[in-house]
Amino acid sequence: MAENDRGQSLITKYVWVIDTIHRRQKISFKKLNELWLRDDISRGVEIPKRTFDNWRYVIWDMFGINIVNENRGEYRYYIENVEDISKNGMRSWLFNTFCVSNALANSQTVKDRILLEYVPSGQQYLQPIVEAMKENRVINITYHSYWKDEANNFDVQPYCVKLFRQRWYMVGLNTNAYYHEKGLRIYSLDRIHDLQSTDETFQMPKDWDAKEFFDDFFGIIADQRVEPETVKLKVSAGQANYIRDLKLHETQDEIERNEEYCIFSCRLRPTFDFMQEILRNGEDMEVLEPLWLRQEIAGMVKRMWNKYKK
Repeated sequence: MAENDRGQSLITKYVWVIDTIHRRQKISFKKLNELWLRDDISRGVEIPKRTFDNWRYVIWDMFGINIVNENRGEYRYYIENVEDISKNGMRSWLFNTFCVSNALANSQTVKDRILLEYVPSGQQYLQPIVEAMKENRVINITYHSYWKDEANNFDVQPYCVKLFRQRWYMVGLNTNAYYHEKGLRIYSLDRIHDLQSTDETFQMPKDWDAKEFFDDFFGIIADQRVEPETVKLKVSAGQANYIRDLKLHETQDEIERNEEYCIFSCRLRPTFDFMQEILRNGEDMEVLEPLWLRQEIAGMVKRMWNKYKK
C-alpha cells in the first residue's frame, strides 16, 4: 500500500470508507474491496485486511465514528454510532466537509459545472485563532466594525469560533477593563485587519460551553437581553417541506399539519437574525406567537411596503 499512498491523502481514503459503509449500511469486507477497486482512489490496489483494521482505529480517533463487525452471518461491517454523523458537532461537520472535498477532487472533468458558495472570511485568521484557543492564549487584533469609522486595536481572549451564513465568527472577551465588564462579544473574522498572538495566557471558565452559549439562538447574534420564548410559525405547505428538512432550530416541533399549511413551534430567543430568517421566507411564513414578534415583523413588512408602493 505504500506505493499507492504516495501523493494521496490518507484522509481521503478514510472518508471513502466511512461514506461507503454509511451509504450501504452494512457491507462485507469482500464487497467493500470490490467497490474500492472500481473507484479511481484505489489505483487498482486492494485494501489489505490489516490496513483496513488500522484505518478503523484511526477513523475512530479522528472522527469519533466506530466501524464494527456484526461477527455473524456474512460478517459485515457497519457504523455503530451512525446517529452521530447527523449531529451538528465539529466531527460531523469535518466528516461532511471531507465528503464534499472528495466528491469535488474526483470530479475534475466536470469542475466547470460545479458551483460553490464563496466564504470570504476565515481563510487568513481562522487557523491562528484556533491555535490560540488550544493554548488559551490572548491574541491582539486590529478590528474594523461595520458600525465604526476606523479600526481599533485591542487584546482578546478567544473562547470559540462559529460558522454562520458563509462567515466565520469568534466569540471572545476583550481584555480592556471597560469592555471586559460587558462580557463576551462576537467578532466577524472578515472584519479583522491584523492578528498577532501574544505571550499572555488566560484561564477558560470551567463551566463555559460553546454549544450552550448559542443553544437559545438562531444564528450568530447572542443577545442575552432577549428572553427565550415559544415561537409559533404558520408555514405554507410547500415551504414547510424545506423547514421540515432543514430545521430553523433544534427545538423545532411540528404541531399542526394539513394540505394548506403547517404550524411549527420552537423555543428560542427571537433576535434580529431570526427575524431576518422569517422575512427571508416571505409570504410563506407567518408569525402567530408571540404577539410582540408578530407586531415587529408586521412593522418591518409595512416599512418595506412604504418603500415600494410608489
